[in-house]
Amino acid sequence: MFEALLDYLDSIKARDPAPRSRWEILLYPGVWALGMHRIAHWLYQAQLFFLARFVNHVARLFTAIDIHPGAVIGRNFFIDHGFVVIGETAEIGDNVTIYQGATLGGTNPTDGVAGKRHPTIGDDVIISLGAAILGPIHVGKNARIGANAVVTKEVPEGATMVGIPARPTLVEVKKETQDFVPYGTPCSERFDPATQQLEILKCEMEQLQKRIEAMAGERAQPKKRSNG
Repeated sequence: MFEALLDYLDSIKARDPAPRSRWEILLYPGVWALGMHRIAHWLYQAQLFFLARFVNHVARLFTAIDIHPGAVIGRNFFIDHGFVVIGETAEIGDNVTIYQGATLGGTNPTDGVAGKRHPTIGDDVIISLGAAILGPIHVGKNARIGANAVVTKEVPEGATMVGIPARPTLVEVKKETQDFVPYGTPCSERFDPATQQLEILKCEMEQLQKRIEAMAGERAQPKKRSNG
């Protein structure tokens, strides 16, 4: 169990350059919220719903993170900062990173019968600050959800989504985009989260410019005449 804790702390340190030691990470609100959620989820599965809600309430009071006891969460889940909301039927895979202000929200069933109302998040997904993923949709493995994006439709594996409503954006596949990248949607090695929207727009413009130049080059080439 102690080794599992060390592995978890190391997984966070690999994604966050701020902590100077493993033990500093133990003070993170996201770590406390996840630990208390594990207890609340165990109580929820035992149908001790009031106690599960009580633990959830205490966790929210101390961490500003609201994870419903019914949510299923995989290994090495990292909430960077806080103010995150995760709904009852949400399912989260392994090595998922969520930044502050993100929401895994649900939809109101039209028939009044509660069912799968919240999203399913694949492994190694990064959800940036202020993003909202709504409804029983699936976000594919290695997907990136940009800042303030509102996702209401299925997200393919490896896609980068930005905007309201969220749509795939053009991100050139490089080594740095395949590894973990803070905030999920970089456009340069000097990526600054404070100017993320500008960086995303710049990235899109650069990629569109490349496409226009490529199309112009194709039109400039003389067409081969067929021997007839």
